[in-house]
Amino acid sequence: MNLILPEIFNSKYKSNSQIARVITETWLKNEMYCPACGCNFLTKNPNNAKMADFFCSECGEIYELKSTSHKIGKTIIDGAYSAAIERITSNKNPNLFILHYNKNIIENFILTPKYFFTPDIIKVRNPLSKTAQRAGYVGCNILFDEIPQEGKINVVKSKLEEDKKIVIEKYSQSLKLKTENINSRTWLIDIIKCVGKITHEIFTLKEMYTFTPELAKKHQDNHNIEAKIRQQLQFLIKKGFIERIENGVYRKKLHLFL
Repeated sequence: MNLILPEIFNSKYKSNSQIARVITETWLKNEMYCPACGCNFLTKNPNNAKMADFFCSECGEIYELKSTSHKIGKTIIDGAYSAAIERITSNKNPNLFILHYNKNIIENFILTPKYFFTPDIIKVRNPLSKTAQRAGYVGCNILFDEIPQEGKINVVKSKLEEDKKIVIEKYSQSLKLKTENINSRTWLIDIIKCVGKITHEIFTLKEMYTFTPELAKKHQDNHNIEAKIRQQLQFLIKKGFIERIENGVYRKKLHLFL
């Protein structure tokens, strides 16, 4: 993988943001493979495509690209709020690539699988003023720091490329978390984040119960939080991400929590 961004000559675009978009999209088209099936290239969608920037012609997976010349922070600017929520709740959301470059060098390139997206990580922005060119437009931000670390697969980290086989394997593992029901997905991601907050490998059900007030505040329609915690832990056991050592004692497994 060549980590040097290509040069674009005779671009029809004049603004720096448009030129940067063309350059980073050209790089991804030339250099990136499909993490879902390993196909050696991704195909660019037309610029006016609503669902995603790229797709894999072999397996059909779709991908969106966000790029920045600044370090990847807590939030990432996204498009229209209503469209973002519609995509997530209808399970049509793409996987997300986040590309950080410095001058003409790729420094970090992260993949977030689509099943880590829930409505609560999409934060609405204030509508544009009446005097703005797009008056009334309501955009949104992706709360990137709210995505579990386990949902951030490094393709490039600190200008070092990760082995393709490892990226594909991590993406494959993430598919075990696939759930179409948005409420179930939200619960699962919340429990993954709680497990991730426990710093040691072996943890107890009692430790998980300490997150009950936090979860109850978020899921106010659920009146049996502890039972839901046990249910989600059982799901993670079934999928191979944790194991039960004894009654009420668990061990983290695989890349999700290690």
